[in-house]
Amino acid sequence: MSDVSLPSQPEARTAAVIPAAGRGVRLGPGAPKALRALNGTPMLIHAVRAMAASRAVSLVVVVAPPDGTAEVKTLLDAHALPDRTDFVVVPGGDSRQESVKYGLDVLPPDVDIVLVHDAARPLVPVDTVDAVIEAVREGALAVVPALPLADTVKEVEPAAVAGEPEPVVATPERARLRAVQTPQGFDRRTLLRAHEMVTGDVTDDASMAERLGVPVVVVPGHEEAFKVTRPLDLVLAEAVLARRRLNDGF
Repeated sequence: MSDVSLPSQPEARTAAVIPAAGRGVRLGPGAPKALRALNGTPMLIHAVRAMAASRAVSLVVVVAPPDGTAEVKTLLDAHALPDRTDFVVVPGGDSRQESVKYGLDVLPPDVDIVLVHDAARPLVPVDTVDAVIEAVREGALAVVPALPLADTVKEVEPAAVAGEPEPVVATPERARLRAVQTPQGFDRRTLLRAHEMVTGDVTDDASMAERLGVPVVVVPGHEEAFKVTRPLDLVLAEAVLARRRLNDGF
């Protein structure tokens, strides 16, 4: 047996793309949703810090509102962010899919793993981020964090008029359903191919991979990775931050 050790393979470089170009109308009028303050700090900054908290993430690309690139750059400069992570801001497009594509276009060639993360999920724990990255490193082409559903789900026939009663069509088996979160992780080539070939209405990047026949796997999500969409979500997010401050002793 030889005592000469083989050189270790370099770890795949990981980048995170955060589309933050949406207006967030369900939170009401005012600043874009990603720029709303959460405990005095914009949600976008919380989301950026959540990605940069993973030592595997070496680059975070923020896709800003088309007319807000300078504002977002100023915002990032004004807040403490990890020195080990690079940050890039690019203008977004008319749709989430287009914005993610603009983020992918600026990734350097040595990035092999890409995370796509909702700016409206500012409190995702680093363990969840790392679990997604690890699954891609181990060979998965597309990975989503997800939680089992607590509620029974009904499939309905949508009402022709908003507010009208809707007939139930079916009751899916809850044990087979999951509520999907972000960051979603991908082999870079797989995600690029999905954005080149899939058009039409999609709600997330994993759905695009599915349309190509790419297997998508699930890793455990976290209850604190919820999406801040409505005013009540802001209250819950503030409570989570207050609990974290209490537990961390500051």
